[in-house]
Amino acid sequence: MGTPIQLAYLAAAVLFILGLRNLSSAKTAPLGNQLAAAGMAVAIIATLIGQGIVGWGVILAGVVVGSSIGAVLARRIEMTAMPQMVALLNGFGGGASALVASAELLRIEPAMAGEVANSVKSWAIVLSTLIGAVTASGSVIAFAKLQELMRGAPITYPGQQYGNAIIGVGVFVLCAMIALDPTRITAFTILVGIALVLGILLVIPIGGADMPVVISLLNSYSGLAACSTGFVLGNASLVISGSLVGASGLILTKIMCDAMNRSLPNVLFSAFGAQPESAGGGGEDQGVAKAYTPDDAAVIFSNATSCIVVPGYGMAVAQAQHAVRELSDLLESKGVNVQFAIHPVAGRMPGHMNVLLAEADVAYDKLIEMDDINPQFPETDVALILGANDVVNPSARHDESSPIFGMPILDVDYAKNVFVIKRSMNPGFAGVQNPLFFHDNTMMIFGDAKKVVLSLVDAVKNY
Repeated sequence: MGTPIQLAYLAAAVLFILGLRNLSSAKTAPLGNQLAAAGMAVAIIATLIGQGIVGWGVILAGVVVGSSIGAVLARRIEMTAMPQMVALLNGFGGGASALVASAELLRIEPAMAGEVANSVKSWAIVLSTLIGAVTASGSVIAFAKLQELMRGAPITYPGQQYGNAIIGVGVFVLCAMIALDPTRITAFTILVGIALVLGILLVIPIGGADMPVVISLLNSYSGLAACSTGFVLGNASLVISGSLVGASGLILTKIMCDAMNRSLPNVLFSAFGAQPESAGGGGEDQGVAKAYTPDDAAVIFSNATSCIVVPGYGMAVAQAQHAVRELSDLLESKGVNVQFAIHPVAGRMPGHMNVLLAEADVAYDKLIEMDDINPQFPETDVALILGANDVVNPSARHDESSPIFGMPILDVDYAKNVFVIKRSMNPGFAGVQNPLFFHDNTMMIFGDAKKVVLSLVDAVKNY
């Protein structure tokens, strides 16, 4: 059965790669999911057959129960809560890897310990356990922050980084001890406990708006844990799939960091947003923001031929995506060309805005990435901002004193008219005021995004 099993693993690897390739586009993402799922099914069946698993009743029962839970969650979880669900899924993956590696360690008999000591398998066991446990507990904290079960702002205390460094050194010492002598069960138990604590300590100093980076990094961790588990089990398919997940997660993490013009260490260790400032640019007087009503905006829309919608976290919180789709359809029926500008870190997970707008059936070709949409703003009649703040802050371009200086932003201030829908004048996550709100071409419309957009729909209809 060796050759057929290895061929099945090869086929699964090809399906994984094709799945990832299709996930790079919103239009082909459903096919990508199906291909990757098919690849995983092939890998699982091949593994069960190759290992001579005979308890098919238990296996099928697990498949039914797990699939049922997954189907219920997928259907009942609101799209606005998808970041929390992704965080939990990362945690489940890391936890599963840690449990499998732990089971393999416990299976090592004292008489065989000498053969396993300081081998690829022993090091893979400790790494899989370490990374998996850190991923599991860190993902739970990310979930709690996103679900607002705990404070979303960074949680810091004196000597935090030094304490984490000391714990990290201790962890690697334990890993070496266990890898050199797999019979040290007490040391292994301590390693698991410390790894779980370390996962918590690494995530609590990270603010809620940095969650896109954290989630993609935890996703990478879960892949690396799975890859290590593949070496533990001698399973090529698991090594390949874990490597793909780990690499893609790291690439996505790099993209997220570049979109904020920040390094990964800065995101992980700076506690960005822990002490918000009252204003950017030294706190100089920025002028007076002008409040308008949806009826005022309808007048501008009546003469517009183009509109770029900029969705942000405020749209997600208000669950306004369907109302935005209704407004988009109405404007297009009146001859207005409507597009959506997507900033890489808008929302609370990579692709958050894409997911919400896809749920509202907004056409994929209308979702334009930042670099492609920015040149169009100077020729655009209306830029409609829905709860976005830091990603449209002009201070990032010219104010060297601003915490977000250098961050790539959407050039909404170049549009002829800018409508900003916000609940209040409170600053964004960076804690700096946005001078865009005080520009002459900016109209502030205060209120819940969904209610305001629905009022705007009525005003445009009745104008």
